[in-house]
Amino acid sequence: MMRMFTVQHWRTRLRCAVLVVAAVPLFLNAMSALAASDAPVRVKDLGKLQGWRENALVGYGIVTGLAGTGDAPTNRSTKQALANVFSQFNMTIAPEQVQSRNVAVVMVTAALPTFAREGDTLDVTVTSAGDARSLVGGTLLLTPLKAPNGRVYALAQGPLSVGGYRYDANGNVVQKNHPTVGSVPAGATVEVGTGANMVDARKNITFVLAEPDYTTANRVANAINAQLGAPLAEARDASGIEIRIPESLRDHPVQFFSRVENVTVEPDRRAKVVINERTGTVVAGGDVRIAKVAISHGDLKISIATENTVSQPFYIGHGGPGVQTAIVSNSHVDVDERNAPAFVAATNNTVADLVQALAQMKTNTRDIISILRAVKAAGALHAELVVQ
Repeated sequence: MMRMFTVQHWRTRLRCAVLVVAAVPLFLNAMSALAASDAPVRVKDLGKLQGWRENALVGYGIVTGLAGTGDAPTNRSTKQALANVFSQFNMTIAPEQVQSRNVAVVMVTAALPTFAREGDTLDVTVTSAGDARSLVGGTLLLTPLKAPNGRVYALAQGPLSVGGYRYDANGNVVQKNHPTVGSVPAGATVEVGTGANMVDARKNITFVLAEPDYTTANRVANAINAQLGAPLAEARDASGIEIRIPESLRDHPVQFFSRVENVTVEPDRRAKVVINERTGTVVAGGDVRIAKVAISHGDLKISIATENTVSQPFYIGHGGPGVQTAIVSNSHVDVDERNAPAFVAATNNTVADLVQALAQMKTNTRDIISILRAVKAAGALHAELVVQ
């Protein structure tokens, strides 16, 4: 499989990796043995009870106190918003009369947890909704945060924390990160508490796996029944395990939930290899298997040197209109193929073995990614290949 040409300063270097899918038995087989026997984990680390969810809140507010970096004076939404604020304090000012660069209209967002009581505080995120250049040094005025049902559940206010800045003068700009986004830690106060009903009409609860898998769901149900000493759980599908609350604990559901959450189980793991070509990252479980294969890796370098010369006629201007100066390019191509092939063959190999073998051959990460994709295309990689 050949790589694309890249040209720099009239010279082109080509690296070529010829792949025939592969693996080697190395000391990383020990890693595979360890990965195959994963330690049991708690049920609560595999998912959550059905009904457990966060609720999105959003509001529209104003940030004041900016040092001339707010919305432009011609921004109509800013003028109207500021005039509305003034009207709350018995000040009648027409929107057309509002002129300020120290104010910015913003959108405020927060997440209301599953169980929230009046007086709890929430972190809020503030983003510019106008043409403000920076929110550094600003303070968010009192902003109601609403849920999709239109009801106000929290009130947000406080000074902004911005992880960046922007300063400009005379056409020069110095900027770090995104100065038009900030946060107010614990800046919202819950006004209306929320809760969730985890128990259905039949006095059952449903545990939902974060990653649906039939094998894991069946193991969770069996572990709950074994460790609680009664047939209370049954896997309904790949993600849901229905659990019956015993009559002795129906008046104490929290105690029963705690016992279920702390049940330990050995989950099944689907074989995956995740690669990120932008950062050159490869992540795979140590026990991800590949078929018996081999690697041949070589290096081909092509250099193209171009020399430009000028052909100057002796009698320019006396030989007619067709006589003129010409630029002549002479190119020299040099091909250097350094064959350093490596061939290995083995059985019961893993991706960890393959990566270790390629590293010993001084193969860079991006070539390893190409090799893994070729292995998958050949049908020798027994795992799902996820390309980010």
